[in-house]
Amino acid sequence: MEKQVKGPGRPGKNLASVVVGVLAFIVAGAMIGAHARPAQLQPANVGTAVQTAAQKYKNIQVLKDIPADQLIPSMQFITAALGVECEFCHVASPAGKLEFDKDDKDEKKTAREMMQMMFAINQNNFDGKRGVTCNTCHRGSPHPQAIPAIMAEAAKPPAMEAMHDHEHDMDPAKLPSGAPLFTKYIQALGGQAALDKVSSRVEKGNALMPEGQPIPIDIYTKAPDERVSVMHTPKGDSVTAYNGQAGWIAFPGRPLREMSAPDQEAAKLDAEAFYPTQLEHEFAELKLQEHPEKVGQHEASVVIGLTRGQPPVKFYFDQTSGLLLRIVHYADTPLGLNPTQLDFADYRAAGGVTTPYRWTIARPSGSFTIQIDQVEQNVPIDDAKFVKPAEAPAPK
Repeated sequence: MEKQVKGPGRPGKNLASVVVGVLAFIVAGAMIGAHARPAQLQPANVGTAVQTAAQKYKNIQVLKDIPADQLIPSMQFITAALGVECEFCHVASPAGKLEFDKDDKDEKKTAREMMQMMFAINQNNFDGKRGVTCNTCHRGSPHPQAIPAIMAEAAKPPAMEAMHDHEHDMDPAKLPSGAPLFTKYIQALGGQAALDKVSSRVEKGNALMPEGQPIPIDIYTKAPDERVSVMHTPKGDSVTAYNGQAGWIAFPGRPLREMSAPDQEAAKLDAEAFYPTQLEHEFAELKLQEHPEKVGQHEASVVIGLTRGQPPVKFYFDQTSGLLLRIVHYADTPLGLNPTQLDFADYRAAGGVTTPYRWTIARPSGSFTIQIDQVEQNVPIDDAKFVKPAEAPAPK
C-alpha cells in the first residue's frame, strides 16, 4: 500500500485512534452507479496543473497517474476492505512513526501486485469498468476465504454497498419524480418561510465513541453550506471544517489535512442536510425508488438524487412524518467505494423549526454518534472560524 497519512481507526483501538479515524473519515462523498464515471486509475486532467500522486509522494509505483488527492482515499479503501491499519503494510520506525516510502514489508509488495491484478481483471473482463475491487475477495479480512462459510446463525442484513448493486441496471426514466418527498420534508421541518429565517446555528453536545468517555463537541454552521465541528479531545481540539469552497481536518500533533474533492462534495452535502431548502437543487433529477425500505422500525420512501457525471445519493424519508431518516453516499476512489451512512433521529423543535438532535455516522471502520444537548439559532459566529488556517511548516 502506498500512503502518507494515518488511516482510519478500527474498533477496539484506544480513544486517540478512534478520534483519528473519525476525523480521517468525517466526510466521504460520491457513489458510482448508472450515471457515474468510474474513478479507476483516472489520470489527472491533461492540460491542467493537477498534481499526480507520483509528483507529490515518494516511491509511488502503481497509482502514479491518479490525482494526488485521490491517494489517501484509495488507502482508506484498502484499510476498510482488508480490516487492517496502516502498519499492516507500512514500516514503523523505532519511535513509532510510519515510514511510508520504505518497501521493507512483503505485505506492501503484495498489495501492489494485488492492485495490478485487480486492474487487469477489470480491463480484460469488464471493459475497463470496476467489476471487482479489493473488497470483492477480502470482505474485511486480510486473508480471503476460498471455502464457503457454514451458516451457523440467521443471515445478516446485506452490507451497505450490496443494497445498491441493483442501481447499475436502474432506468431512471421509468421512475417517478422524488421531488414531492423533499417538499413534504420541508413542511415537516416547519415550512420554507421558517427555514429561510435561520441563517446560523451553534450546537453543543457530545460525540459518543465506540469506547471511552463522551467527547464534548461544538458545531458552528452558516446557511447554506458552511460547517465547522470542534471536538474537545484530551489532547486538544480536533477540527473538521468546510466553508463552502474548501475543507480541512486538523488533529492535535498532526499536520493539517485538506479534504479531497470527493470529501468536499460530501461535506457540502452533509452541511446542506441541516439547511435543506437548497438540498434538492444539488441534483439534476430526483427519482423515487420503486420499493420502500426499512430504517429501524420505520417504513421509508427512498429518493435517489442524480446528476449526470456525478454519483447518485440516496435519501430515506419516513413515510408517516416525512422527516429525513438516512442519507447514504460513497467516496469513489481509484480502487473502490468507501460507503458512508448517516442516520438522523431525535427530532425536536428549535427556534421555530424542527431539527435532529442525534445522528449516527457509520462506515466500514465503525460508527459513532453525535448527541446534541443545546441548539442556538441566528447567533453571531466569528467569520474566522470558517477560514482555513495556514499550514505549519513541516519539522526538519
